[in-house]
Parts: sequence; C-alpha cells; structure tokens
Amino acid sequence: MELLSVNLGRARAVPYTDQPDGLTGIDKRPADGPVRVAAPGPKGSAGSGLAGDAVCDTRHHGGDDQAVYAVAREDLDDWARELGRPLDNGSFGENLTTAGLDVSGALIGERWRVGAEVVLEVTSGRIPCRTFQSHLGEQGWVKRFTRKGAPGAYLRVISPGEIRAGDPIEVVHRPDHDVTVALQFRAVTTERTLLPRLVAAGGALHPEALEQARSYVAKYPEKYAEM
Repeated sequence: MELLSVNLGRARAVPYTDQPDGLTGIDKRPADGPVRVAAPGPKGSAGSGLAGDAVCDTRHHGGDDQAVYAVAREDLDDWARELGRPLDNGSFGENLTTAGLDVSGALIGERWRVGAEVVLEVTSGRIPCRTFQSHLGEQGWVKRFTRKGAPGAYLRVISPGEIRAGDPIEVVHRPDHDVTVALQFRAVTTERTLLPRLVAAGGALHPEALEQARSYVAKYPEKYAEM
C-alpha cells in the first residue's frame, strides 16, 4: 500500500461555488516534496490538516474530523473508464491518492500509518456537493457518485508529521466492528435504515454522523432498546 501523491489546492474564484467570495480549493494538484500534516482545529474555525491546502468553505469542509480526504487510485481509474476521460491524482479534490488500499472499504476508526510519522484515523465518507459536480463538469454527478457508494474517506490526524509521494501506508489498527466507510455513506444518504448500525463505531465516527445515528435510534426506542 502506497501514497501515490499528496494533493494541495489553492483558493481560486469560480462561478459555481456557494461561497460569498466565490472561492474554492477543490482543484488540488500533486505537491513536490514533503507536506506537513497536523490536526487543524474544530470545524467551522479551521481548514485542512495539510499545510498549504486551501479550504474555503469551512462550514462543510475541514476541521479535525475532516482534516484529510483520501481516494483510491483504483476508484479514480474505475470512474475514468466509466466517464471516458482521464482523471489525474487530485481530480476528486482529495488530499491523498493511494494505491493498494480499499479506502471506501476501510472501517470507521481504522488507523493508517503514512510514512514514518503520520497516523490518521478514518472518520466517514465524503458527501458530494454541487461544487464537486461543477468542478468535474458532469451532469447529475451528485446522484451518480452517491449511487456508486465509493466515496473515499475523511480522516483525523492522530500523530502529526510530514508525508510525501511514495510513502508506504500501513494499517496499524482495525476496530472490532463492521462499520465501513461505504456502509456509513449509504446510511446517511440512500439507506437510512442502516443508521442504527453506525452506533457500533462509537466516538471514532464523525460526530455529525454519530448524532444522526443516535437520533434515528431514539425515534424507535422499542426496536433499538439495546443500543
């Protein structure tokens, strides 16, 4: 398992973002040399966990529980065949493009060591938005991406440090539950009846997803009394 590229975005003006200033950092490109990774701080007041990476919409992106976004090169290749056009590393706005790692099949709370120093923890899948759709220029992209159910993974930073293209990736911890990124994504998008299963992931899960799961369980106290 390998880190193929570390991708950073610069803020630039586009006509399709909901941001008042019209800026987005979704257009990410592979970086030359090492990149510092650290927990950025609470959502809403902090951006990316990668130094030099712009997050313009801090209402919905960035913060400790979405510090890093990873996508498997294998998934990009699958989409490239389906769309009939090449997709470079960073095309999905991901910070990390990986090889040999089933990113969407990772367990919530799974930990990856990247290079010698950095440890990241999987928190949730990426929810597609209009900016993502317009960036790719594909009609109906949000629905299409959602149907496929391979969203890539958001991660929090457990141990900071530097990473670079070519670093090995090692899974150093797998939690004792079966809640994958793909399952979590389906639960919060197309299959809400799966929400109770997310509770098993506990505090490793993105707080917003965990609150959705607990709220769903609370609506049916008799059915989910043991959770």
